[in-house]
Amino acid sequence: MKDSVIAVLGVSADASKFGYKIFKSLSEASYRVYGVNPKGGQVLGKKIYSTLADLPEKPETALLVVPPDVTLALVKPCADAGVKTFWMQPGSDSDEAELAAKAAGMQVIRGACFMVREGVW
Repeated sequence: MKDSVIAVLGVSADASKFGYKIFKSLSEASYRVYGVNPKGGQVLGKKIYSTLADLPEKPETALLVVPPDVTLALVKPCADAGVKTFWMQPGSDSDEAELAAKAAGMQVIRGACFMVREGVW
């Protein structure tokens, strides 16, 4: 996973939020990571992209750190961007999003924290 491009959807500038903590930890661990948030801007001196379509590289994994209703809304943009793995962090889980992502041909992972599974935390 470390060599693949990861898009963190739901990056936050608020250091108390998981979107910030995950983005920071992955960046510090030298993952090829891009942050996505409709607000754009910068976090930790890195550009945050407003949409997946704006990323300079095609992400292989979308790591979702958003509320479940937003997770569902992100299935189509992820499919359109060619995402292969749709990873719903705990708290982002959505049964509807899982079904839609699988129907779009993506591998879906839920019920597991990416950070723990990858040994970052």
